[in-house]
Amino acid sequence: MNLQPILQDSDSAAVRETCEKSSAAAADLEQAGRTGRAAALRGVADALERYRSDIINSAEAETGLDEGRLNSELTRTCYQFNHFAEVLEEGSYLEVVIDHSGETKMGARPDLRRMLVPLGPVAVFGASNFPLAFSVPGGDTVAALAAGCPVVVKGHPSHPVTSAICAEIMIETLVESGLPENALQLILGLEAGRILVQDSAMKAVAFTGSLGGGKALLDSISKRSDPIPFYGELSSINPVVVMPGAAQANARSIGLGLAQSGTVGNGQFCTKPQLLFLPSDTGGDLIVETIREEFNASGPQKFLNESIAASFAAGIKQIQSQEKVSAITPYPTREQDWYRPSLVTLPCTELSKTLMEEVFGPVQVVARYSCTAELLAALNSLPASLTATVHVEQDDQELAVDVMNALREKAGRFIFNGYPTGVSVAWAQHHGGPWPATSSLHTSVGASSIRRFLRPIAFQSAPEWILPPELRDDMVKLPKRVDGLLR
Repeated sequence: MNLQPILQDSDSAAVRETCEKSSAAAADLEQAGRTGRAAALRGVADALERYRSDIINSAEAETGLDEGRLNSELTRTCYQFNHFAEVLEEGSYLEVVIDHSGETKMGARPDLRRMLVPLGPVAVFGASNFPLAFSVPGGDTVAALAAGCPVVVKGHPSHPVTSAICAEIMIETLVESGLPENALQLILGLEAGRILVQDSAMKAVAFTGSLGGGKALLDSISKRSDPIPFYGELSSINPVVVMPGAAQANARSIGLGLAQSGTVGNGQFCTKPQLLFLPSDTGGDLIVETIREEFNASGPQKFLNESIAASFAAGIKQIQSQEKVSAITPYPTREQDWYRPSLVTLPCTELSKTLMEEVFGPVQVVARYSCTAELLAALNSLPASLTATVHVEQDDQELAVDVMNALREKAGRFIFNGYPTGVSVAWAQHHGGPWPATSSLHTSVGASSIRRFLRPIAFQSAPEWILPPELRDDMVKLPKRVDGLLR
């Protein structure tokens, strides 16, 4: 296996050829069935584990992320592949429904059978901040492959060698497992990505990145003759509301947790808690002081790339320009692409639209509220996020209900007495939210993320021999609804 790839951007002809190969592989990938794809996914997990040191060494050299963080990310990545193998074997993701022919109050009903089938080739865009878990071997890729969709990954320019190494490992393993040769392919280059999403072979696009980057891809997709779904994870400030009772009871631990959550990965996590609502009392004061101490004690960390560093600097300048904002820590000064974390505060009533925009990096904005009306008014004005977090004690129940009602339309995951960074790969997980957090109703993490790459199809009065195995009456080891009853 060649783990020293020669890299070059993909031109338009190469992208077109890649898309044609992806389209040609679709039928064979679907025919591999749930069992075949599950075995292949487990094989990829094992292969990534075998080449762990090569992958980690490459990613560390390209991204500046430390070995511990990258090892943890690769462990998560391998877990995702095994998790989706279990999803395939369990089978409920197919949403099988069978209604046998018979008489109803509406008259005679024909035999109807419905399930989900693969959407077709999928374009996946690797993320800058997760070179493994949200890139070539990331969640979008594994969910699409599990669904039976060939994948073309556009590798991120921040870690092209790591992308190529992972692609090489995965492609060889998938072929050895019996899947078609072009079930997974890699392209590189900014222009290649634009060409990719406009190619008629692509049936969906999955993207994790900036709001601006997502809008640019949407613009390219809009030029297609046929619309396709765009699953973008784009922008999120992940508000945290600390209730007065919680602030009084747990100020130090809350402040410590918020500081750690806000600076993990140098604040370059999509779930970083950026906007904090704290009461204007002694408990809130102590939380602010604890965050300040933690920020001042932490050293500067490296950004993933020059573009992110420049964007962070611009965001800090925007915050500085806002009236009523007070710096709790010194504003960061630039030393190449290294910064110290920044903490600012202002009255809750003075929150502006600018302060509700994501700044990708280690900054937290503290909005202090004096009463329920102030807090709820501010929450109602927020843009949507991936997460919303509430710290609450028994005495805060009445206010907590009001806060939850205000935030219900603003987030996809609610965290109680915890912190939003850390997104478990699980059956019940939802990693998403209304625009501008995402452009999708579906999660991008966990079992049901596979739903993005499937479409429903119904068979009416079909002879059994032509039905997919999952829709036949003798397929008993599969969750399904038969004549209205869930089995």
